[in-house]
Amino acid sequence: MTAPPPAPASTPPRSIPIGSAAPAAPNPSVKPPPVTGPWQWANLLRAPHRLAFFLAMCVLIAASAWWLLVQVDRATGALGLVYAVPPSLTHGAAMVLGFMPLFFAGFLFTAGPNWLRMPHPEARPLLPPLGLQAAGWLLWLAGAHLNMALALVGLAAAWIGLTWSVVLFWRLVLGSEVADRVHAKTVGVGGVVGMLCLAGVGLALAAGQPALALVLVRTALWGFIVVTFVAVAHRMIPFFTSSVLPMIEIWRPFWVLWLMLGIAAFEVLALWVDWALPPPRWWTLLVMAVEIAVGAVLIWLAVVWGLVQSLKIRLLAMLHVGFVWFGVALIYSALSQGLWLATGQPVLGLGALHALSMGFLGSIMVAMVTRVSCGHSGRALVADDLVWGLFWALQGAVLVRLIAAVQHAPAWLTTLAAALWAAVVIAWALRYARWYGQPRTDGKPG
Repeated sequence: MTAPPPAPASTPPRSIPIGSAAPAAPNPSVKPPPVTGPWQWANLLRAPHRLAFFLAMCVLIAASAWWLLVQVDRATGALGLVYAVPPSLTHGAAMVLGFMPLFFAGFLFTAGPNWLRMPHPEARPLLPPLGLQAAGWLLWLAGAHLNMALALVGLAAAWIGLTWSVVLFWRLVLGSEVADRVHAKTVGVGGVVGMLCLAGVGLALAAGQPALALVLVRTALWGFIVVTFVAVAHRMIPFFTSSVLPMIEIWRPFWVLWLMLGIAAFEVLALWVDWALPPPRWWTLLVMAVEIAVGAVLIWLAVVWGLVQSLKIRLLAMLHVGFVWFGVALIYSALSQGLWLATGQPVLGLGALHALSMGFLGSIMVAMVTRVSCGHSGRALVADDLVWGLFWALQGAVLVRLIAAVQHAPAWLTTLAAALWAAVVIAWALRYARWYGQPRTDGKPG
């Protein structure tokens, strides 16, 4: 199936108004809105995205800085860190189930009501579930060094908060009478998978099974995080693209969504097959074939959705470049497994995992959160020089991490990748965290 042909040349082009030729004369009786105001905690409760994004960025900063310190200690031994929880498990759980669900809450309780034609919730009722998640993940990071019991208490708090948030979202979904609720229901199902996986991580760790806990983390990566991302991408990327590029029509057949959800489910199956038994050669070859086929379709889809055309508009380009990483990650995974079969060695290491998590998920996260933050603060929907530079620095961090994962690569490359990631996300988070505590620049509520 191909995209519909472009509109005839006679069709008047659509454009985004960026200003008027002759601005109206000022009305002396109307006082212009303030450009901004002081940062106040109370402003975080003006809208769900303010609270959720702020807490997500707190966890993101903590988890990223912590991982950098771990890498520095591994390289130098200078910090003398001790671990009550395996650091790879601590890192994986925080990066998958820590800040991402908080970012989801900010987006879904802002855009979700629009999808479902439901009243927008206030931020204050979301404070307990979101606060529990943020506090829980900070306890998890502390407990990873101090005491496993403390880490498990953190996981329990995070689980309660996540479950609470998922229930609140399902109330929106079930209360809606909109016919098309496919994307919202998909997100809701992903949330249930995330709840179950997080509970499983805690139980597995308490039972002394960290390897099982790590499999559950990666199950959550595919069954919760990737599922949510592809549902949002399928609904929003064609819409955003067609709204600013008149030559690109909205084209999002549901078979594309089923394909992306199917590969997520398939990767979950592959995880458990690999964990349960040494996979036979035919199974590995099958996984490789599926990943190459789906990865190629996704890269083709990125082109159809307007990858090349989007490069003219920074904020849109960030979404499209991030989406390309999804297809690249699948093909890279197939290559990695092929080299393993050929050599018996992990030649490419965890490169495919980080192409997915840092490249696809990280890039889309930065693009979506930036868009929502600009639009709901009264600012223009643009990626300025700072954000644009940080985005490409993030792409550099992904590439460094892929090189670092190659067998026999210098250990300092992993530290460099962690440093680049931490620098990018901390600078990005601090920039927008300031906005969430300030009034809108246009003086409107929210």
